[in-house]
Amino acid sequence: MAKLENWTPEKVKAALDAQEIVLIDVRTPPEYIMEHIDGALLMPMAFFRPDALPTQDGKRIVLHCGSGVRSGQVAEIALAAGVSPLAHMQGGFAAWKQAGLPYTGTDMATGAPKPMNAG
Repeated sequence: MAKLENWTPEKVKAALDAQEIVLIDVRTPPEYIMEHIDGALLMPMAFFRPDALPTQDGKRIVLHCGSGVRSGQVAEIALAAGVSPLAHMQGGFAAWKQAGLPYTGTDMATGAPKPMNAG
């Protein structure tokens, strides 16, 4: 059986910037609306379908969630369905934020999207 690769947030960021990956967020829609990594596609765990994933012709699939737990569970489902190679981001979105990487959050004063950690 194929093995799940664990990628650091820094490796995910570099690959995303180089357009080498499709980053899929498996958190809930409300979590995604409040804050998300720019360019990440939303496919919530509750509605996850391995057959709906994009092909990996030219781009790898990397999954992420809030902490790495849900993306690991979803990855096991995808691997069992024959999706390979497959990676997920270690530590999830929390690790991304801890690394100081940029994302879109919500301005609590206005409710509008706001760049965060834009450096």
